[in-house]
Amino acid sequence: MSYLTSDPNQTENIDTIIRPPYFFISGFIDIPHMKYYYIFLCFVYIISLVGNTFVMMVIYMDSSLHSPKYIAVFNLAFTDVCGSTAMVPKVLDMFLFSRQLISYNQCLTSLFFIFLFLTMQSFNLTILSYDRLVAICCPLRYHMMVTHRSMSQLTGAAWVFAVFMVLLSVCLITRLSFCRVRAVKTCTSHLILVAIFYLPINFTYLLHPIIPTNARIINLSLTLVLPPMLNPIIYVLKTEEFKESAKKLLSKRGAQRAVVPGQSS
Repeated sequence: MSYLTSDPNQTENIDTIIRPPYFFISGFIDIPHMKYYYIFLCFVYIISLVGNTFVMMVIYMDSSLHSPKYIAVFNLAFTDVCGSTAMVPKVLDMFLFSRQLISYNQCLTSLFFIFLFLTMQSFNLTILSYDRLVAICCPLRYHMMVTHRSMSQLTGAAWVFAVFMVLLSVCLITRLSFCRVRAVKTCTSHLILVAIFYLPINFTYLLHPIIPTNARIINLSLTLVLPPMLNPIIYVLKTEEFKESAKKLLSKRGAQRAVVPGQSS
């Protein structure tokens, strides 16, 4: 990234805060046919948008899914849609249509929303970790501990308790005894999501000096768009109760469409 300034003498005064009117966003370097990669990002974005919108629609329309757990699941799907929308359309506009100039205020706004939804994704995964922890360690008290009120409070206090919840989870892990096949089965989907979200980011930043620039850009861009696409598949669509609700909703819609032509005839 580089910036363009309209005043060549602006840098002479050390006490002046320099706020360039525009930034020039540079992309991949010396890679031919990169437009196909951006088209691929667009395809992933569309799948993410459709999948997460479908999840939110089913949860909203089916009253049996109005449970504490699905408050967090709905919030995760909503955050995934917003996070992808905050980045992918702007990236496509910049590099597919060569509009790589972005104003100072637009750049800060984009950064704000991208990091806002990335942080919310982390917090949503932490809330879902808490849900699985209670389900495994205190199954008989699950419905007493995981309530609509508790989930709403956790979601609403995301920015205040984000760091605290992560540290608390790490501390609690050291006090757990790891056993039986059922616990692994219960946490498999969540662990896959956590690995997909955190491993590429940690890999990129820890090995930053030895990873080529192009590889870093590809890794980070896929980290932002792949988890929102995979979340509905890995976490939600593997849940038996959600699949049953989705089947009922789709069958009901199909039956309604079949009745309408019959009535008109």
